[in-house]
Amino acid sequence: MKQRQFLVVTDGEEARARFAAALPESWQELGSEVVVLGEALGRVLAEDVTSTVDVPGFDRANLDGWAVRAADTYGASEAAPVRLRCHREAISIGQAAPAPLDAGEAMSIPTGGALPRGADAVIMVEHTEVAGDEVVVQRAQVAGGAVTYAGTDLARGETIYRRGDVLTSREIGVLAACGHAEITVRRRPRVAILSTGDELVAPGTTISSAQLFDANGPMLEAAVAEHGAEPVPLGIVADERAALVDGLHRGLALADVVLLSGGTSKGPGDLNVAVLAEALAPPGVVVHGVALKPGKPLCLAAHGRQPVVVLPGYPTSAIFTFHEFVAPLLRQMAGLDPAPRISLSARLPRRLRSDPGRTEYSLVNLVRDEAGELLAYPVGKGSGSVTTWSRADGYLRIPRRTEQVADGTKVEVFAVGGVEPRPVDLVMVGSHCLGLDVLISALRRRGISVKLVAVGSEAGLAAAQRGACDVAPMHLMDPATGIYNRSFLNENLTLLEGYGRRQGVVYRREDARFAGDHVEAVVAGVLRDQADARLVNRQRGAGTRILVDQLLGGARPPGYEVEASSHHAVAAAIAQGRADFGVAIDVVARDHGLGFLPYAEERFDFAVPKRRQDKPGVVALAEVLSDDAVREQLRHRGFLA
Repeated sequence: MKQRQFLVVTDGEEARARFAAALPESWQELGSEVVVLGEALGRVLAEDVTSTVDVPGFDRANLDGWAVRAADTYGASEAAPVRLRCHREAISIGQAAPAPLDAGEAMSIPTGGALPRGADAVIMVEHTEVAGDEVVVQRAQVAGGAVTYAGTDLARGETIYRRGDVLTSREIGVLAACGHAEITVRRRPRVAILSTGDELVAPGTTISSAQLFDANGPMLEAAVAEHGAEPVPLGIVADERAALVDGLHRGLALADVVLLSGGTSKGPGDLNVAVLAEALAPPGVVVHGVALKPGKPLCLAAHGRQPVVVLPGYPTSAIFTFHEFVAPLLRQMAGLDPAPRISLSARLPRRLRSDPGRTEYSLVNLVRDEAGELLAYPVGKGSGSVTTWSRADGYLRIPRRTEQVADGTKVEVFAVGGVEPRPVDLVMVGSHCLGLDVLISALRRRGISVKLVAVGSEAGLAAAQRGACDVAPMHLMDPATGIYNRSFLNENLTLLEGYGRRQGVVYRREDARFAGDHVEAVVAGVLRDQADARLVNRQRGAGTRILVDQLLGGARPPGYEVEASSHHAVAAAIAQGRADFGVAIDVVARDHGLGFLPYAEERFDFAVPKRRQDKPGVVALAEVLSDDAVREQLRHRGFLA
């Protein structure tokens, strides 16, 4: 049977227009509900709110002192004080004044106390002295001085907030001051969330080979709440037609909007979409397939007035399409303004390729060079990564007919979450290593914030040369000398020495093909006699790639084109049987229970632009690297420190 992937792949803007046209005008009319004030944070008022009392409800003293008639203090000074009779009564906080104040009298009053009848000012206690039954006033006061009159803040019946206002802690405080214990707010849209797929298991349960913890469910629950809606989690649904139909009907019965994610099925096509096409009332499926990357599998549908959306299964695709297509809908239903969208001008430090035919959104990390210009480094982990969205600063849009964006091109970057990235104390651009986790933790304990952009040693060195980072972690060997890192520096860079580590061939311990003591001989024998031995390589630009090519001596075994982005990715491929050998550090081999044949001891150091070597973050890194306790942590982890 021929697999039919999509109905018709639709342009992004057309998809939005079709989705909006499919929903009736009444789709967002959710009504209102009454909530107690303690649960009103972030809610949207459904009606105007007026004050039930005057605020304050009485003439109130603003400081500790004496309630007086201002006219009795005129002319008072330290040189010529005025003496007033000390009233026998004193005012207590929270109680009405015990008696009126006559001319020539002063009555003790605390901050917040109610002024007695006859008083129209308060003298600060520091400007008075008590002498027997008299109060000696050393400074004059004007009428109304240090007094807040009743109703000055709010008057009974005054409108304080209006329909559509969003309640923050500030508004809640005012509502409480006006006597409101409950408030009428717009009902939040309820969103049913189903994760679909036989491969999914709930976090916290036992996972087996070829299974994944469900990241989309919890992620979408949080995203729904962030945008003013109420998540209704319905768990994981298997790729079975009956189970999907049941889950869909439960969602439609419990919620205003239904979100599914995933859709890979056991048969041809997308089972989720097939179920929607059969089970939904008109208008049903209106878009299946959008010319976006990530996000092509997106499906937009409606069951009468209820929106139904099938998001892609890959986490980055799911959260990106949620923010682009679902979040605006939820905010409109909740009565919230559109989410803020901040765009920043940046420059690409290296060429970026794109697949023509789809509008592509590329996630990026942002750093500033010495001239203060933003540079946008693409985050290249792909839509299947669960970390890409969370670690990106923003994304840029590549038009659908563009095949590549040249190095140095000015681009518009939209900040993730509508928030411009905060400055940090230390920016690292370059190679990643597990040893950096030790160093960054030590820096964090010192109050130093760190941003790490993992782009490989060569790209990190280029960033340091152009002044686009504070330090560039690197492990580049000069083939002519065998020396690491130093020969790659120019006159504008200096080297901050880091630590050593062991690189070698990683393999499964039970694989007899890699038995032996001399790594060069073992690899030569495998390449000569074992045609099915599969390599997992490292990406071009990584320091480890140099060692791989050196060890292979020009050979290109099966898997050479498969490029892993980290030592852990190499070890995972071997542990799972997708590859038989690769080059990684011994720390990772040990963590994965793999065999290790040592090949080279290398230096993992830091290139530092000389103009930045006195920056506090760089100074702190140098101090951490020389700290005996930190060096011991590195040695305990398996590094040469």
